[in-house]
Amino acid sequence: MRNSGLGSWPERRLRISPERDAIWFEGATTSHAGFAERVRRAAGTLAALGVRAGERVAWTGGNHPSALETLYACGQLGAIWVPVNARLTAPEAEYVLTHSGATVVVHGRDHGELADALRDRLPGVRAWLAAEPPVAGGADSLPYEELLAHSPPEARDEPVGLEDPCLIMYTSGTTGRPKGAVLTHGNMTWNATNQLLGFDFAADERTLALAPLFHIGGLNGTVNPTLLRGGCAVIVRRFDPAATLQVIEEQRVNSFFAVPTMLDAMSREPDFASRDLSSLRSIGAAGAAVPLPTLRTWLDRGVTMQQAYGMTEAAPGCTVLDSADAERKVGSAGKPVFFTDVKVVRRDGTEAAVDEIGEVVVSGPNVMAGYWNDPEQTAAVLRDGWYHTGDAGSIDGEGFLSIRDRYKDMIISGGENVYPAEVESALLELPGVVEAAVIGVPDARWGEVGLAIVVPGPGAPEDGEALRAALRERLAGFKVPKLVEFVDQLPKTATGKIRKPELRARFAAVP
Repeated sequence: MRNSGLGSWPERRLRISPERDAIWFEGATTSHAGFAERVRRAAGTLAALGVRAGERVAWTGGNHPSALETLYACGQLGAIWVPVNARLTAPEAEYVLTHSGATVVVHGRDHGELADALRDRLPGVRAWLAAEPPVAGGADSLPYEELLAHSPPEARDEPVGLEDPCLIMYTSGTTGRPKGAVLTHGNMTWNATNQLLGFDFAADERTLALAPLFHIGGLNGTVNPTLLRGGCAVIVRRFDPAATLQVIEEQRVNSFFAVPTMLDAMSREPDFASRDLSSLRSIGAAGAAVPLPTLRTWLDRGVTMQQAYGMTEAAPGCTVLDSADAERKVGSAGKPVFFTDVKVVRRDGTEAAVDEIGEVVVSGPNVMAGYWNDPEQTAAVLRDGWYHTGDAGSIDGEGFLSIRDRYKDMIISGGENVYPAEVESALLELPGVVEAAVIGVPDARWGEVGLAIVVPGPGAPEDGEALRAALRERLAGFKVPKLVEFVDQLPKTATGKIRKPELRARFAAVP
């Protein structure tokens, strides 16, 4: 087989275990044989639309089988999949589609109006496909299911190697614009291998696709490794705590990936203690440190909790903390996954001593090839074979990594990465805003939320809700600061840089 990338996975699984369940979605089950056929049909559909090796195919929407079908179909053609965060506003999505150069866009049922808003603004997109009939708008989008039905399920074997790009996943921009992390087929394969070695995946694994598939954790935490192993991805369209517990019980789910806020929401359900979770063996948790009460709640239900540290650029796995050490090392990010190396370095590049805080750097076959069409940013973070994360951490005498702070100012709110520079840029576009700084402050529900500290112009109203409403027209809802404070001036260094540590110290107790 000339294809050694993701596109070959359904074909290889077809010859080994065609009868096993591959996908469950809203009451319908598809076997691995059926999944392989749908991937073939999706590849044929994209090819008929002119998609060739190296072209980009975008997908956006709530969790749906079409996400995985188009991902693997792109792998069969040598095309590059571009997942677009379903929560982005039209201008934000337009930037991602333009920057990636997507020529085909597949969208979910809730994104017909987005397609209508962008159709005439993106002449480079040859075709818009609706994975399901849209609830609003999208009348001019081609029907995905009809196209698949008329596409012959012919096997393909394009020469796709592990070094070839598999997908471009955009991360929120630290400098005001998102960056597209290019993950190769090798990155995806080695991450899956790391996950299979670190988790107890069974041949008949049933994993819950709970987190968004347009996020790296939702896609690669347990879903892709389970499909590689020959198990079943139980897909839920969106997260609902009560409904999720019911699906876990009824579908006998064995594993899933989630962020701590999801775990807390489920554990607060009135019937959590009485739900049958006996099939559930392990949960991979990332996006923020798992608080000890959350950890104990799930451990008490007999579930193995594996906290992890990762990032889009590492596809995403870097370290994992097993349940055996979870309470003893609470707050730690664990030890490096099998084929990935992690160390902490000083500013001069030398390796930090035990417990010394420095920058966390990562190396391994799961680390991205670089940022799409951005050699400057690529060179800034990929140096001497190591990805410089921008996170500050330390490694103790037993080899456990702890994330101490962030060299970057990223806020993690409910598992979503929010970069203050992007929000600050949007704030400064608003009338009546002279200066602005955004920091993260603790929040009982989301772990962390954004706080905007604003210097208003002369005579401008100090109306935080009005500012938040204006931001919602420019940014996805999760990026809009939950809190707004008005000040006369922002503290600055001699060179004019805002002193964010001083702001954090001053506003740490807000609200």
